[in-house]
Formats: sequence, C-alpha cells, structure tokens
Amino acid sequence: MISLYDGGVYLVNGTSLIPESDPAKVEAMTGKAADKKEAKKGTIAYSILSAHNTADNMEHLKLRFDAMASHDITFVGIVQTAKASGMEQFPIPYVLTNCHNTLCAVGGTINEDDHMFGLSAAKKYGGIYVPPHIAVIHQYMREMMAGCGKMILGSDSHTRYGALGTMAVGEGGGELVKQLLRDTYDVAYPGVVAIYLDGKPNPGVGPQDIALAIIGAVFKNGYVKNKVMEFVGPGIASMDTDFRNGVDVMTTETTCLTSIWKTDEDTKAYLAMHGRGDDYKELNPAEVAYYDGCVYVDLSTIKPMIALPFHPSNTYEIDELNANLSDILREVEKSAEMIGGKNASFTLTDKIKDGKLLVQQGIIAGCAGGNYTNVIEAANALRGKNCGCDEFSLAVYPSSQPVFADLVKKGAVSDLMAAGAIIRTAFCGPCFGAGDTPCNNGLSIRHTTRNFPNREGSKPGNGQMAAVALMDARSIAATAANGGILTSAEGMDCFGKVPAYEFDRTSYDHRVYFGFEKGDKKADLVYGPNIKDWPEMSPLADNIVVKVCSRIMDPVTTTDELIPSGETSSYRSNPLGLAEFTLSRRDPEYVGRTKEVDKLEKARTAGQNPLELDEELKNVFAKIRTISGNEEIQVMDTEIGSMVYAVKPGDGSAREQAASCQRVIGGLANICREYATKRYRSNVMNWGMLPFQMEEEPEFEVGDYIYIPGIRKALDGDLQNIKAYVIGDTIKEIKLYITDMTAEEREIVKAGCLINYNRNRQNR
Repeated sequence: MISLYDGGVYLVNGTSLIPESDPAKVEAMTGKAADKKEAKKGTIAYSILSAHNTADNMEHLKLRFDAMASHDITFVGIVQTAKASGMEQFPIPYVLTNCHNTLCAVGGTINEDDHMFGLSAAKKYGGIYVPPHIAVIHQYMREMMAGCGKMILGSDSHTRYGALGTMAVGEGGGELVKQLLRDTYDVAYPGVVAIYLDGKPNPGVGPQDIALAIIGAVFKNGYVKNKVMEFVGPGIASMDTDFRNGVDVMTTETTCLTSIWKTDEDTKAYLAMHGRGDDYKELNPAEVAYYDGCVYVDLSTIKPMIALPFHPSNTYEIDELNANLSDILREVEKSAEMIGGKNASFTLTDKIKDGKLLVQQGIIAGCAGGNYTNVIEAANALRGKNCGCDEFSLAVYPSSQPVFADLVKKGAVSDLMAAGAIIRTAFCGPCFGAGDTPCNNGLSIRHTTRNFPNREGSKPGNGQMAAVALMDARSIAATAANGGILTSAEGMDCFGKVPAYEFDRTSYDHRVYFGFEKGDKKADLVYGPNIKDWPEMSPLADNIVVKVCSRIMDPVTTTDELIPSGETSSYRSNPLGLAEFTLSRRDPEYVGRTKEVDKLEKARTAGQNPLELDEELKNVFAKIRTISGNEEIQVMDTEIGSMVYAVKPGDGSAREQAASCQRVIGGLANICREYATKRYRSNVMNWGMLPFQMEEEPEFEVGDYIYIPGIRKALDGDLQNIKAYVIGDTIKEIKLYITDMTAEEREIVKAGCLINYNRNRQNR
C-alpha cells in the first residue's frame, strides 16, 4: 500500500507520523508545543543544504558542491563552455566517465576522440578520468565519491546518491560550468517530502519494483515535483545499501529535485568496504521534523511491477497485467500510434500467445540494474535454467569492473552464461538507445532507468519501432527462465541468498586517471576533427520577433523528443552537427524552419536588412508598426529568432543539448504551460533563451510570428505580465509571463548565453 498525505506532517523520533492538523499530538509526545518553522529545520535535507549554502538566508539558496560528475555525452561541451568562460582549473573533484560511449561505427573515430579530449582535460585542469567500460557514472560515484552529508552535482539526470547520505542533483551542463567558475547553484529552498518506508520487501520483490510503485503514485499528480524526497522510517533497515541504491536512482523519474536517506550501520559498512569509512556519519531527522508532504509505503504490500511503454509512471503489477492483457495492451497501442505517426507501427496484442505475453528481449544494465545484488539475484533465479533457443534474448551489464570481478569470483557470471545470457561490460547503452536494440515491433523488458520512445534505439521516422517496459532484474530473470513469457518473480523461492560483496579497487587503480589538484596549465587539450567550439550567440535585443517553428500539444514532451539520444549522441561534441537532430523524431520539419529564420537573424547581425531578404518578414514588420507605440520600430534593433511551443516540456534527461541545440540554430524562446523539470528550464536560460509561460491555449500556429516589445526592460521587472502580439491576418495581444528568475539568470539571458555572460564579467 502506498498512500499520500493531503497536507504536511510532523515526524517524531523518526518513527511517528502526525498530520500537521494535529499539533496537540506532537506536544503530547514531546512535551513541547509544535513549532512548524523550527521543525522544518529538523529534516536531514535542511542540515545538508544549510551546510552548503553560501547565501545569508535559507530562502534563496546559493549552493557549492563537494564534487561533480559527467559522462561523455556531456563533458566535452561542459569543458568547452567553461574554457570559453575563463576556467583555469577544476576547483573541486570532477569525474569524467565514459559510460555513454556511443556506437563506434557511427562517425568513425569521433567516439574515441571525445574520450581523448576528456583525458587531456583531466590532465590540464586536474580531473578524474574513468575510461570506457570501467564503470557507469553513478556506480563509480557511489563506490568512490559519495559520502554522508555531501552534495554532488552531475550532468546526468539520475545523479542520485541519497542512500549513501549524499544529496545529489542532476542538472544541465551550464550549472556544472558555474561550479567550475566558483559560482553557485541558485535555487529557492525546496519543499521536503517524507518517503516513509514501513515493513520489508517480500522475496522476489526488488528495488525497481519499489521505485516503480512510488513513481506510479506520485508522477502524474506532481506530488514531489522539484522537491526533496527524504527517506525515513523503519523499513529502511530491511534493505541493504546496494538495494537502497537501486530504489534511490529511480527517484529522478518522480521529477523530484534530489533525495536523501536516513543512514545506519549498513551505510557505514558499505562505505568502510569501499575504503571510505571516514565518509560515514549518522544522518537522522531531529526529534521533531516537519515535512511538506508524506508518501507512506508499506514495503510488504509491494508486488513485482512493470512500467509499460512509454513512461516509467505507466505502472502495473505484473499479476494485474497478466490478468488483463488485451485491455491494458490496447491502451499502450493507442499511444504507439501517436508516436509512430504515419511511418511506423507498434503492436503488443500480437505478442499474446495462449493467453500469455511473449517478450523478445531482456536487459539488466546500468546504474539501476547492473548492481551487484541485482545480478546475483538474477543468477540465483537462472542457475540451472535455460533462456531458450527462440527469439527471446537476455543481456546483463554489470555496473563496474569491481562489481564484474566479484560476480566472476562468486560464480554468478558462469551461472548466467550457462543459462544463455550474454554478459557485457559497464555501458549505459541500453539506457539511452545505443545498445541491444530489439527487433522491429519487439518488446524489451529492462531493469534500466527509462522507457521513453526511442530509448531502445529504434527509429520510427525510418519505419522501425520497438518499445521498452521497465521491470526488476528478478522478474526479468524469471521471465528468461520461462523462455520469454512474462513472469513475476514472486513465486520463485531462490531469492535472498546474496553472498557479501567484496570490493576490490585494483581495476580502478590500474586504469583510472586520478588527477585532482594535479592539473598542468601548460598541457594541451586534444581535439578530434568533430570537436567544435560553440558558435557565437548575440545578446538579447530590446525587442524580439519569434517565428513559431514547432507546436507540440502532447501532455508532456521529453528531452528525448527535443533532442533524441542514441546514435545521434555521436555528434555530441559538434554543436551544429548535433543540432541537425533537434526534434527530428517529433517534428522532422523543425530544423529546416528554424534555420531559415536564423538566416534572417544572421543577416541582421551582419548589418544587412533582413526585410530585403524575406517578403513575409517585411509584411510582419509593417503590421507591427500599426501597434500603438511601435510605429517607429526598427528591424535592426529587433532580434529575430525561432520559438517552440509545448504544453509541458523537459521531462527526462538533464542533457543541456535539449536547449543548446535549439539555441545554436536560432532558438530564442520557448512558450509552455509549465516546465516539466527545473533542470530543463535552467538549461533554457543558461543558453540564452526566454522561458515564457502562458495560461491560455495557444491561438497561434506553426508559421505565425509573435512580437514581444521591450523584453530587456521586462526582464528588469516582475515578469508577470509581458505583452506579446501574434502577427497574423489580424493582430492578437497575448499575455506571457516568466516565473522566478534570479538576478544572475536575467543577466545570462540578456547576455545571450552563459558564455557571453561570463566573458562580459571578465571584461569589466
């Protein structure tokens, strides 16, 4: 059972939940009157945030982190941005991993060229470089960097180490650049929600099951959106730390800001085993702690779960799905029709054989699935079994070389191989569509982090479509043992026999470059032919005209739709090359539209009158001059750019390319009803785009122009009532607004992007 409290709660002595509406009970238990303001300081989150806050108040935090991490989809752009902004060294430990090394066949040498750039950056600026196949980003950070009371910033959205007492935040590269420049991460003090765990998981129930159950309960209602999830309660003690890590990493899919867990002796043992016993300290809420909400989870009631395509919140108990296969799967097929459009189709009901669902592929991988405990339990389930010799296949990716080595010692690898599983190295490929792509119309069950469209690697625009359902490693193994027939692990009696993990860091000592505080300023960065500098971006003009180049009315738009993952990431170090894929799987005409607009802006900044190049734009300006107060508007003083409308954009990855790819080909603004995540909105601002919102339904279409006068002046005001005009056959006034922006964010947007802002600071 999972239940959500309607209001705030007090937690007394770490065990008793008392609704905010019953303060007398708090007083009866403690002998002191309930003090909500003081009790807010009693959370674990408050203690860590206050220790990292450099501001003189706790309402508007200015945070500095203890360490950072990036993988090879993002670190080239981050280093290039920081370098262009004046960075001379890495001021804190910065880990550059290479677990997103994309398909080497795409783009020739460019994959490994990025890695060599990363190594050279670690040597020049004093970083830590983890070569390909050694560890996935988050497993390395758990093993080597996380510690109680720390804060870590990562450029991957699943930067979550709360089970180790670390508040970790996944953000776009711009926020990491700020830390490299010794600036701060600025955020209003977040709400803190208690995740109260009670009871203990049943055999066969794994961390993915618990995580999916929580995601299903809170995602659609936004219960923890941009808040801290603080895990408390007696149920924590029923799970070892490796298990807790598996639950914790999936909290990103709730759209929370970060997570933190109560720590205990098991946390201490985990850190000590990894040679970092000094990084342990006990973290507990105070005698009385106040939370802005509470998710009560009775672990004993959680059953094996499945998240059907195309979102982690599309959750069902496996037993429920199996009992209602046709009805539930038809609903998924309706979503598939929208995703595939006219080019591709995907069906699920055709996979029902004799009343059972036959899947084509199983994957256990990455920061969520490749943990030691998960793989051991999968091996326990498959020992002496046979995955079958038909279409179903199983692949297992241990999350790091030390985990892999111990799985070999424990015999788990040979058990899995004997059952027919393929064992691979530490690679995040199945998580972002660059590894083990299933067949067309295939269904893959995965213990990974996401099942968004195209995360499995298919290309609906090219007539190919497959899909992913998320499950726990235990039920994936049970399904494999049943030849690919969807099977819950609940009925198997092989679980719970997990030998103690033995960590050996030798593989790290012999391959990882440990260069923190050893930077050589004279060393050169190693550039491959595909590594390009960021193009120049203009500062914001006094007035802007934006052309609507895409209009997306889906309830949620993911960052994978804004910029697809997978093989496109081979061009991650070439801003203009990567930008060619912007919205390619959602609105293939977008890039052509926005580039035509960008030609006009480039002409303007070069001193050429764009009205002489485009008759449509000439007519737009003629109409603008009929608006009272705008009779003398000059095109040379008006910035021209493209705009995307989406209802709720930004769910998913922290990759700033979702914003930067729009920007480098002429994007100037987004308009939406709300932003799905803070991180995407931050990326939009760091890349110099205006994060507009509007309450009304959009009465404009692709191809329309929107004129927004006095935008620089508006950025100096309260941002709540920004006049704009849709320029069509008639002129229609609309009301835009922008939610809270810090003073720095306003200046970044006015400067045109974070790089320009930092250059301006240097030149003052």
